[in-house]
Amino acid sequence: MILVNTDYISGKEFEMLGLVKGSTIQSKNLGRDISQGLKTLIGGELKAYNEMMNEARAIATKRMVDEATALEADAVVNIRYASSAIMQGAAEVIVYGTAVKFK
Repeated sequence: MILVNTDYISGKEFEMLGLVKGSTIQSKNLGRDISQGLKTLIGGELKAYNEMMNEARAIATKRMVDEATALEADAVVNIRYASSAIMQGAAEVIVYGTAVKFK
C-alpha cells in the first residue's frame, strides 16, 4: 500500500474509490501523567506524551490502511492528520485520505 500526502503519485494513473479514515483515543497512566506534569515546571520534551502520540498515529494509520485494503485500494493519497485533546492526558488522533486504485 502506497501512502502519500500529495494528490498524485508520479507515473501512476488511478481512479478514486472514496474517503478512508482511522482514529484512536490514547491516554497515559496516572503515574506518567504526574511525572509529565512536573516536567512542565522545568521545561523540556515530554517524552511520554511524544511516545503516546506516535503510538496513536501508528494505530490510526493502520486503521485507515485496513479500510483502504477492504476497498481493494492500491494507495491512499492526500493523507492528512489531525489531533485534539479529549481531556488532560488523553488525545484523539484521526487520519484520513482518498483510497485509489491504479489503472
